[in-house]
Amino acid sequence: MTMPDAQRPLTILIAADTYPPHVNGAAQFGYRLAKGMTGRGHNVHVLACRQDKGKSFTEFRAEGTVHRIRSHSVPTHEYFRITFPWEIKKEISLLFDKVQPDVVHIQSHYMIGEHVLYEAERRGVRIVATNHFMPENLNPFLPFPQWFKDIIGKISWKDMGKVMGKADVVTTPTPLAAKAMHRHAFLRKVLPLSNGIDSAAYEVQPGELIEPHANPTVLFAGRLAEEKHVDVLIRAVAATPADLNVHLEIVGGGEVRPDLDALVERLGLQDRVKFLGLASDEDLRLAYIRADIFCMPGTAELQSLVTLEAMSASTPVLLADAMALPHLVRDGENGYLFTPNDSADLAGKITRILRLPAAEREAMGQASRCMVEPHSIQGTLQTFEDLYRGASYDDKVV
Repeated sequence: MTMPDAQRPLTILIAADTYPPHVNGAAQFGYRLAKGMTGRGHNVHVLACRQDKGKSFTEFRAEGTVHRIRSHSVPTHEYFRITFPWEIKKEISLLFDKVQPDVVHIQSHYMIGEHVLYEAERRGVRIVATNHFMPENLNPFLPFPQWFKDIIGKISWKDMGKVMGKADVVTTPTPLAAKAMHRHAFLRKVLPLSNGIDSAAYEVQPGELIEPHANPTVLFAGRLAEEKHVDVLIRAVAATPADLNVHLEIVGGGEVRPDLDALVERLGLQDRVKFLGLASDEDLRLAYIRADIFCMPGTAELQSLVTLEAMSASTPVLLADAMALPHLVRDGENGYLFTPNDSADLAGKITRILRLPAAEREAMGQASRCMVEPHSIQGTLQTFEDLYRGASYDDKVV
């Protein structure tokens, strides 16, 4: 394998099975990685699915050159696309001929990521692999009984090990995810490396005046999917004391939106729950700043970028005690963990925070802001650039 030169700009090929306009953490990370590496002077190419029917095409975007490859819809998901090996392998080979990457960075072991890795291995190109997924993330979209989903999960873990085991370096956003990959995918060395965040982008700017909500407000942001358990949050808001008049804002779209609409109507919360849909970056920033509490009830989070964004905006957090979310809470200091799927526990902790004096709630928000400092996007980008240029796991392990 040829090592990239230590000084010259690199040609980087990012293989992303999910990429904007998809709305999820992995897609956002791929976009921010491309944007950040372009900003550091590198030549960035992204290979991702086309969002509709048709032939492959290339678009020139601010974050890099994005190659959209032919893909197909699936009946169980509103936007997820799949690719077939016999359709994409030749196109991937031709893209390598054209781009001549110094390094490839795959974002999953499925489909595009898998076949880009195989092509890079065949050509002796350096490979960095990042895992953003757990097999459980796919369960809501598999129309099978749980016992069969468990079998698929085991196969997926095994396949992850087989594919990512060929990479020069494997990373994942959190130590918990790394341990899961050790245990289930039998990957010996996995580097925990935060997805990174530009925390300053979510602060109140000098001279900026942002009006607070008229009523105490809890915020959720993310894909409206089964594993996010937004229904638990809606039920918790309904169970808070009437005198608090707690409101809820929900940012995002997804397949369970009709069920959530029906639940809000059934509980009589139409005047207290507001669905904001897909928000712009600026509207989301304002939502974080105005919220009294940010809540993530999801149980399959490998890091939760939206939680890091909310913490950057100095917002107290209530997070499900599941997967990687406990890493983002110091109980009683910047918020609380709650028992997953327990709306009564969540309601009690919403109430506990909103009953605090304003100064104590503000201190919680400031603690959140301090906790995101180690997740600097510039630190993440520098580490990935070092890995691209040949640094090993042992060089970067902490």
